[in-house]
Amino acid sequence: MYDGCVSQRQTTTLILAALPFALSACDSGSGSTANDGSGAGSAVTSSATGNPIACSGEMSHTGDGTFYAADGTGNCSFDKSPDLMVAAMNHTDYAASAVCGECVQVDGPSGSVTVRIVDQCPECKPGDIDLSAEAFAKMADPKLGRVKISWKVVSCGVTGPIQYRFKEGANPYWTAVQIRNAQNAILQVEAMKGGAYEKLMRADYNYFIDASGLGPGPYQFRVTDVYGHVLEDPAIPFGEAMTFAGAAQFPACP
Repeated sequence: MYDGCVSQRQTTTLILAALPFALSACDSGSGSTANDGSGAGSAVTSSATGNPIACSGEMSHTGDGTFYAADGTGNCSFDKSPDLMVAAMNHTDYAASAVCGECVQVDGPSGSVTVRIVDQCPECKPGDIDLSAEAFAKMADPKLGRVKISWKVVSCGVTGPIQYRFKEGANPYWTAVQIRNAQNAILQVEAMKGGAYEKLMRADYNYFIDASGLGPGPYQFRVTDVYGHVLEDPAIPFGEAMTFAGAAQFPACP
């Protein structure tokens, strides 16, 4: 699926408290960011491992662009957003929430706009995107209603570290956590349990779940983005329906 600038076949581990991101020739991240107290004083590592990882040259998709009255909420379980540059992905490319929080650059007949995926469009065909009315107006005349588009995945350009959001109803015996404010789409979330990392199950509403719970916390998480970059946070506290900042952010892949 990916081509273009590719990182070397190697394993790189960086202690972000001392070093900036330098994972590959593709990376242009800003380095470590301040923690607001969730894991203060703890080292966070970032690594790229295994096969070469593409972080540019994302293939272009084509389909129809439409619009709806978006407010930032939807199947991805995000909150309402003051930034309405958002969209709903077609059911196929939604891939059971795999693209939630991902940003895509959409090119239409009269312009281009970058939107964040916050919802699913069940009736849309593969390649289609249902944009907010505000975003649609930046790349086509709203009077057209439906237009041909092309789009590709891009990094979101967010600032600050990733965030951990615990679901309403989550508790030490059924733990559900969501990653927010991520530069790139999330591939997986793991939690330290019994001395080893365990992969959390991803629900189609964009939470990562341990059905037997992770205990009272604080938790040690390892989060991997779709390009293979890894962040570890060793001391994230628990709070039902609360959000806590990690210590770092993924590098951008232009």
